Amino acid sequence: MPAVGDWVACMRRAETREADIQAVLPRRTRFSRAAAGPETSEQVVAANVDMLFLVTGLDHNYNLRRIERYLAVAFESGAEPVIILNKTDLCLDTNERLAEVKAIARGLQVVAVSAATGQAVDEVKRLIRPGNTVALLGSSGVGKSTLVNQLLGQQVQDTGSARVTDGRGRHTTTTRSLIPIPSGGMLIDTPGMRELGLWDIGTGVRGLFEDIGELATQCRFNNCHHGSEPGCAIRKALETGCLDPGRFQNWLKLQREESFVQRQQDEALRRKHTANWKRTTTNYRQKTRFEQNQLDD
Repeated sequence: MPAVGDWVACMRRAETREADIQAVLPRRTRFSRAAAGPETSEQVVAANVDMLFLVTGLDHNYNLRRIERYLAVAFESGAEPVIILNKTDLCLDTNERLAEVKAIARGLQVVAVSAATGQAVDEVKRLIRPGNTVALLGSSGVGKSTLVNQLLGQQVQDTGSARVTDGRGRHTTTTRSLIPIPSGGMLIDTPGMRELGLWDIGTGVRGLFEDIGELATQCRFNNCHHGSEPGCAIRKALETGCLDPGRFQNWLKLQREESFVQRQQDEALRRKHTANWKRTTTNYRQKTRFEQNQLDD
């Protein structure tokens, strides 16, 4: 099925203004996550996106490990990620948090703004080039809809306030929509994500944690688990303070999730293959019995 941002081939109906989709054209880029629910399947959040604005709040929503999670998925998408730190008007240590994010951003652009007051929004506008498509992604309550309204220069999206206690917001945006902007680009606003289920992020994790991967190659043993093994370069970096323990634990966590998702995908593929084989075998047997009955008659 097509996702927001897809190009499709359509056939117009002569009697109405409606059209039927005949095909979805190949995607240049796509931002995907594991679909909610028990079934193992991919949900394409946005397609053919040139740039991803990963929006996080500088209030209770601020979480370095969550930013790393979004970055891992963004790296896999093929689009260019940009980190937007919103709500500078509510933060007393913006420069400190800006430095923390830049330390994990691997050279990516990081912009601190206040969508509520309009501070530094022009800097974000300059990133959107004519003809390009930009998608905004982030948790509920980070201010994506307010930022969209600032970028458009008018009230297009409904907005709501986040809870003071934990920074969580209501789903004021409930559907994904493609919006043209005055600069000539396109903007995809997405509902806030309570959970970002991982889907095929191997390359993204390796790119985001390239520094830890390089350390792992310096361990004495190739199969080092970075625990109590002698000659572990990662343990040494942790002990000397060269590696943030939180970042290391998040690397391990994302690797475990990646392995788990891969096993689920393999199992789902196996079940699908088995079901197809049973269907083919059943059809063959029914056809054989029918032909045999025709010969007997």
